[in-house]
Amino acid sequence: MEWSERMNTAIGYIEDNLAGEIDFSEAADKACCSLFHFQRMFFAIIGVTPAEYTRQRRLTLAAKELITTNDKVIDVALKYGYDSPEAFTRAFRNVHGINPQAARASGVKLTAFPRISFYIELKGGNDMDYRIIEKPAFTAAGRVRHFSSDVEQNMVKIGEWCIEFMNSAERQELVGLVRNKPGAVTGGMMLGICIHEGQMEGYSYAITVELPEGTSPSPFEIVEIPAAIWAIFETTLDLLPQSWRQIFKEWFPSTGYEHTGGPELEVYLPGDMNPDSKCQLWVPVVKREKPDTEKKKH
Repeated sequence: MEWSERMNTAIGYIEDNLAGEIDFSEAADKACCSLFHFQRMFFAIIGVTPAEYTRQRRLTLAAKELITTNDKVIDVALKYGYDSPEAFTRAFRNVHGINPQAARASGVKLTAFPRISFYIELKGGNDMDYRIIEKPAFTAAGRVRHFSSDVEQNMVKIGEWCIEFMNSAERQELVGLVRNKPGAVTGGMMLGICIHEGQMEGYSYAITVELPEGTSPSPFEIVEIPAAIWAIFETTLDLLPQSWRQIFKEWFPSTGYEHTGGPELEVYLPGDMNPDSKCQLWVPVVKREKPDTEKKKH
């Protein structure tokens, strides 16, 4: 079964249980991947988390039932997982702009969030140079900031923060920790580290250096990077956003790997930081086991 088919099977499970309990671990099982990888791929391709998709779909169906049936508002609220009329009203108003009872008035405009379907188009002409390599654990030191789950908006915010940091006195202090020498594990002069948090509600981004053993991180924060098998992609600074999108929309679906849930690295190599400067993206991966139905075919 192709990756898109497995994801669509998971969507089918969610859709079949919108009026009941949904276990996203079971949805991930139907997609034949880990819960983290399922959430990460879902968000990267659709732009919302599985939980947000579920909420939007339930409120879409709730609105439909309010205008096509005589069911009480409280009954519709309970059917779609809301324990109180107040909670349902708040959620309904946030999506549709009106209260549930007002949805039954003639001529009102409601927001519809349709069922999605995964379809992956692997485009030619955009080859990604990569290698798979195992690396030991290491320690990084730097500054850490928390960001929301809005990836597109955060691309801008992180970029602005990086420019601000690179022009600050702290950059010189940070690089001074390693005496302007590249890291022994990554070969990078500086590292951007993305640390994911539970349920894809947000993540932290760290601007760091790879810290040599026995070196004090003071006055910076410590970020521990575990040993991992990495998929390492070659790119340039100006193509970073495009490269991240391509990794999740094309590379993962077409390979036998999935994300482990560990930190992701942007490795900035020695030299000037120009738009066409070479850099690397490190993604922690694990070889995906083939589903039993696929094993039987071979």
